[in-house]
This record gives sequence, structure tokens and C-alpha cells, in this order.
Amino acid sequence: MHEFDRGVTKYDIMPIPPVEAQSVRFPVGPIEIWVEYRLLDEAIAAAHTVTEGYEGDAPAIDDRGVSLHVFGELRPGATPVEFLRFDCFEEDAHYHYVSYEQNTNEMVHLETAALGDPLVWALDRIRTRLPQMLARAGAEELAGRVDLVALEAALPKIAEAAYHARFSHDDAAVHAGAMAGAVPVGKAAGATS
Repeated sequence: MHEFDRGVTKYDIMPIPPVEAQSVRFPVGPIEIWVEYRLLDEAIAAAHTVTEGYEGDAPAIDDRGVSLHVFGELRPGATPVEFLRFDCFEEDAHYHYVSYEQNTNEMVHLETAALGDPLVWALDRIRTRLPQMLARAGAEELAGRVDLVALEAALPKIAEAAYHARFSHDDAAVHAGAMAGAVPVGKAAGATS
């Protein structure tokens, strides 16, 4: 299911998609940042493997927390897809470089003892390193179009939504939304166009 290389876990299955109905969306120039509170467990992981047609084992997982999803167009006019995801989870905080075009999903684990609160860290990475991280995810053209002034202006509202999600969520509704079998955002619409 995965390969581990120099701190990066490379999966041969795409990440479990965000639940659009449970996400707050922030358009910022050519990108859009979604804020979502997520619960992940073995049942949700198993449902995702079925949706993806994956024949391997579903990962053993039981975690929760705020996710920040960064969407954009690979090329102007293409269907927006997710390139970065910051999973600020309680047990295993990490972030993903996602490429639907290359069918890659690389996860980098965070050492919270060294980095502190993963949500604070993620918001700071979005503020200070987003173009570089988008380029690393294979979205070089998009990285060059990021509007850093608009991003700086939007970050207080994004942070407010993220902390609201962290402290004010309905676990039952979040779990039901995840189990609803949402089609991966961008995948069904031909994201590689």
C-alpha cells in the first residue's frame, strides 16, 4: 500500500477526499482553501478503498482534527483539484502532496514535540511557503500565480474557521458525511484535463 522514503510515505491510493458539504471554502485568487473537521477510522478508510477500486488492505486508522485543503487549477481552465492537504490531527499530524495527474499521494509526518501545534504550523506554512509547496506538488504554473497579498488578507478568516472547526463540531454528523461515499473532488470530473 505504501513506500516510505526519507520521511515521506508514498501511497498507491489517493487520499480520502474532503466532504464538500462539511467544508468552508475560501477562494484566494487562483487557489481555494477548504477548512474541514475530519474523523477517520477503519470503516471510513475501508469505504474509501472500495470507492477507489483499491484491492489492498484499508489502513488501520483512528484519528481526528482539522484539515486544510489547497485546491487549484493545474492549468488555467482545468478542473480544480487538491494539491496540498494539511491534516492537523490529534494523533498523527501530517501533510500531503497530491497529484491526481500523476496519481501520487505523498504524506509527510509532523513531529509535534518539535513543531508544536500542527494547526499553527500549517497556517504558517500556507502563509510563508505555499508557492514552494505547490511547486513541489507538481503545480509550478499555479504556484507562480498565487496572490500573496490576497492570501495574507484571507488568512485571518481561514484561521478563524479552522479554530471554530476544531472546537465546535458534531462528531456524528462528521462521521456520517465521511461515510456517505463522496466522489473524490475533481476525479469524477476529469481532473487531468
